[in-house]
Amino acid sequence: MYVGKATSLKDRVKSYFSRDILVTRGPRIIKMLEDAVKIDFIQTDSVLEALILEANQIKKHQPPANAREKDDKSYNYVLVTKEDFPRILIVRGRELKVGPWESILKVRPWKTFGPFPHARELREGLKIIRKIFPYRDSKCKLGGRPCFNAQIGLCPGPCAGWITKKDYRKIIKHLILFFEARKVDLIKDLEKEMKSLAKEQKFEEANKVKGQLFALDHIQDVALIKQEVGSREKEVGFRIEAYDIAHISGTNVVGVMTVVEDGEVNKSQYRKFKIRADNPSRRAKLPTGQGNDDVGNLKQILERRLGHPEWRFPNMIVVDGGKGQINAARKVLEESGLEMIDVVSVVKDERHRAREILKGPTLNTNSQGRTLDRAILLANSEAHRFAIGYHRKLRGKGFRI
Repeated sequence: MYVGKATSLKDRVKSYFSRDILVTRGPRIIKMLEDAVKIDFIQTDSVLEALILEANQIKKHQPPANAREKDDKSYNYVLVTKEDFPRILIVRGRELKVGPWESILKVRPWKTFGPFPHARELREGLKIIRKIFPYRDSKCKLGGRPCFNAQIGLCPGPCAGWITKKDYRKIIKHLILFFEARKVDLIKDLEKEMKSLAKEQKFEEANKVKGQLFALDHIQDVALIKQEVGSREKEVGFRIEAYDIAHISGTNVVGVMTVVEDGEVNKSQYRKFKIRADNPSRRAKLPTGQGNDDVGNLKQILERRLGHPEWRFPNMIVVDGGKGQINAARKVLEESGLEMIDVVSVVKDERHRAREILKGPTLNTNSQGRTLDRAILLANSEAHRFAIGYHRKLRGKGFRI
C-alpha cells in the first residue's frame, strides 16, 4: 500500500498516529491507515541503498498511497543511454513520457531507474556512487581530450581513450546492479573479478576492485542522512500553497505563492512572479496570461511553479475566485501528472471578504474540517496581502511588462 524510507522507524511510524492526521497528511493517508493490517521493513546498510531500494519498490509495486511518487512527471529518474560508452543522466519523468532524448542526445535510453521523489537526495547519492564507479555524463565528449571529470577521477576517460569499451561496460554493469538494489550480486561479481585479475597477476587492477568492495561496505553517506532528516522534517506537515494575482486595470500584472504548513505560515517558501505577456521559454509553451485575464495569469504561474520540482509539492492548492479558477488549476495539475493534489477556491463578497470555500468531496468530512478551513483562509489572506505588497513595490519603481 505504501513504500517509504526512514532513518528512525519509530519516529516515522509514530507520525501516522497523531490526532490531526487528516490535516497534516491528507485523505489518501487516512485511507491507507484504515485499510492497513501490517507493517514490514527491510534494513539496508546505508541511506544510499535505502534511496535506491525505495525507488525500485515503488516502481515494482505501484502502491496507491505513493501516488505522488508513482504519477508525478516532474520527479527524477536515472537514465543509462544506449551507446558505445553509455552516459548516466538525470531526467524528468515528463521528459521520458514525451521521449525527446533521441532527438536531443542522438541516442536511445537503455535503462531507467526511478522515480526518485527527492532530487537533492538523488544528486547526493550519485556523488557517492560516482566515487566508487566513475562514469561518463553529458559533459563528457568523445573528442580526444579528457573532460573535467576525467581529470579529477570521476570519469574513467572514454573521452581521451583511457578505457576500452569492454572495461567501461563492466563499470556500467556494476552500476546497473547497484541501481537494481542487487548489492549481493554486485559484491559477488566484484569478488570474482578481483580473483581473476589477481590470478592474471594484474595486481594494480585487482587492488582497484578491492577498493570498490571496501567502499561498498563503508559508504559514507553523512550528507544523505542530513538530507533524509531534513526532508522528513519538512514533509511531515500538510502543505498548502495559495496563489493570487494583483494588477491595476490589466497593467503591471504580478502573481504570488504563499505557503502554510501545519496551520503556520512559512514565509521562507513564498515566491513572486512577474506575469509574462509572451513566453521566452524554449522548452514548453506557457499560457499567455496578461491584462485582466486572471485565469490565464493563474495558469502561467502554476506552470512556472510546477517547473521547480526542487520545491516540495503541496498537498493542497488554494486559488482566489470561483469555479473558473478551480478548473484552470486542475487542468494544469492534470497536464503535469499531479491530479492527486487537492484544489480549493475562496470566493469573496463585494468587500473582498471570504464568503465561501469551494472544495472537493474528500475534504471537510469530519471534525478536522474547521482546522483545515482556518488554514485555507490564512493561506488565502496571506496571498492577497503579499500580492498587493509586491505590486505596490514594483509599481513605485515604474514597473511595466
